[in-house]
Order: sequence, then structure tokens, then C-alpha cells
Amino acid sequence: MTEPSTRAERRKAELRQEIIDTAFVCFAEKGYHATGIADIATQLGIGHGTFYRYFSNKRDIIDHVIDDLAARIIDALGTDNAPDAATTLDHYRAQIDRIGVALTRILIEDRRVAQLLLFHATGIDDELTQRLYGLLDTADTLTAGYLEHGVELGYLRADLDTLNTARAVTGMLLAGVVHGLRDPDEEAIAALNRAIRRLLVDGVRTD
Repeated sequence: MTEPSTRAERRKAELRQEIIDTAFVCFAEKGYHATGIADIATQLGIGHGTFYRYFSNKRDIIDHVIDDLAARIIDALGTDNAPDAATTLDHYRAQIDRIGVALTRILIEDRRVAQLLLFHATGIDDELTQRLYGLLDTADTLTAGYLEHGVELGYLRADLDTLNTARAVTGMLLAGVVHGLRDPDEEAIAALNRAIRRLLVDGVRTD
């Protein structure tokens, strides 16, 4: 994406992002259906007309909110955590630790992210529900890439069913997020994360 070149363009980009950020807060805290354009505009101190210069309606902005959250998760992984970045089991273990910390920060420390993705967005309409299923498929594919790379390099088991193991990993992560929402105790979350990371290493490593 090209960076805004003038002060006016930068301000427009900033305001657009502020609208997305504020909509995220409103949707996560009040729910999509209970949130009106007026709630978002009032929170920002802008008029309805200003909102509609950037987004056509409430359904339009939820797509951008989901885009923004997905980009935050992808950005958190970084190049050091790419599926083909690890070359040894120790590298893979460190990679899993970094990813666990990043995902915990995004999905649990700010509880509103998980609340929006898991509980609010799926009840809006079929199109958005299918889109969220697509995010799950992307997570499965990405995780399978880590596992396949480890199998190729020989530090993960050669007989590993990478696709279904990846799906199991996604399920563990989702369950971890739900447990974190229900019981936000930091020590309990850390213990659960350690257990998941141990399974992701000791459960699939070569002997």
C-alpha cells in the first residue's frame, strides 16, 4: 500500500484507522447489532456524514475491522516466525514460544479481540461466518506449513499427519483462548500455554 504523501492524505488515513479502531471497541463491548453508527461517530466526536465518507454502512466497517485484526495477527508472527525459518528442533521450540507469546498478547490480553471474533462476528450473517471459517482454514494451512517443514528437515516425525495435526493445534489454541476469557488469571493462562507448547514440540518431535 502506498503511504499517504500529503498532510491531508495522512490525516484522512489516520481518521479512517481511528474509525476502524473505535468500531472494534464498540462491536466488541456492545455487540454488532447493539452498536449503531451514532455510537461510533459520537465516540470519535465526528458527524455521520464524516463516517459515510469512509464507509458505506455498519456491515462495511465490520469487514475492515476483521481485516485489521487478521493483519495484526499476521504481523505479530514476523519473518523470524515464518514456517521455513526454523532449521533445528531448538529453533522450532524457540519459534513456538515466540508465537505463543505474540498470540497471547493479541487474543487474550485484549479480551475484546477474542470476544469479537468468537462470539459477535459469527452471528452477523452467513457471509461473515464463512469468512471467519476461512480464517480458521488459513490458520490450519499455516500451521501445517510449520509441521511439513519440520518433517522435511527431520526434526519432526516422518509419519506425522500434518494437516490433521494442524487442525488439532487450531482447536487447542481456540480452547486456550476460551479458557483465557473465562478465567483471565495470568498464571493459569501461562500454565495452559506451556502445556500447549509442550505438546507442539514433544508430541511431534523425532525420538
